[in-house]
Amino acid sequence: MTTSAQPSTSVAAEDAEDVGPAVLSKFSQPGPSIWLAGDPEDLKDWLPLGAAGVVTNTVVLNDMVKKYGQVTEVVQRYLDITDKQVVVEIDGHSTDELLDTGEVFTKMSDQVVLKIPCTVHGLGAFRELSKADVETMCTTVFTLSQAAVVANAGATHILPFCEPYRDVGGDPTKLVRECRTMFEEWAQRPYITAALVRSVDTAYRALRDRADGIIIFWPIFEEMMQNKLTDEWNHTFLDNWNEMYDAGLMEGVPVVRDH
Repeated sequence: MTTSAQPSTSVAAEDAEDVGPAVLSKFSQPGPSIWLAGDPEDLKDWLPLGAAGVVTNTVVLNDMVKKYGQVTEVVQRYLDITDKQVVVEIDGHSTDELLDTGEVFTKMSDQVVLKIPCTVHGLGAFRELSKADVETMCTTVFTLSQAAVVANAGATHILPFCEPYRDVGGDPTKLVRECRTMFEEWAQRPYITAALVRSVDTAYRALRDRADGIIIFWPIFEEMMQNKLTDEWNHTFLDNWNEMYDAGLMEGVPVVRDH
């Protein structure tokens, strides 16, 4: 993917080839993407409920190989539970090593997206992979200047890290906002996908600040659905629903009462 400073506030069908996927997605996607992280056995029940796909990092992969075996076997477990994208984080000591390692996983499935750390040798990998139209995520992004450099190198997703700033009393989504401002007029702009989102509050902030997506562990996904007022009103509505059933006024409607 090649970035461009060309402004683009609207996209006609005939101009679609001139803009990047992040710009096009706002015309075809219902909203920000929610990516899930965690054990494949936990994720298989949550992925069908609106998640964009799976995202791994090397910390998670290191935990999973201790449980399931070789890293390729772990990635295959993720592929086996979903037809959505599976983001595999790779690492290495040179551009060539990153490219060779990435090829191992992209050959496993066209569902695989590569996640590469924000390093100088990562830039070469982003450039070569963008030429081959391989989708990539750039992780460990902590500054706006880093985001600009890796975007120009061809990374498809920029992953501003959030929670580490919160850990030191900073604004966890400041970089998300800065990236939105910087990339706003880029026709070929990357996705801005908030990473290391470890709380519902940080998820809220990232979504409020117009991240294109967030990466969360599945318990946060579950917790995002919880709200005291929602619980109270759901209880009220269900009581009234049951009251109609008990009065015999739900004929022809399949109702199963909890026992």
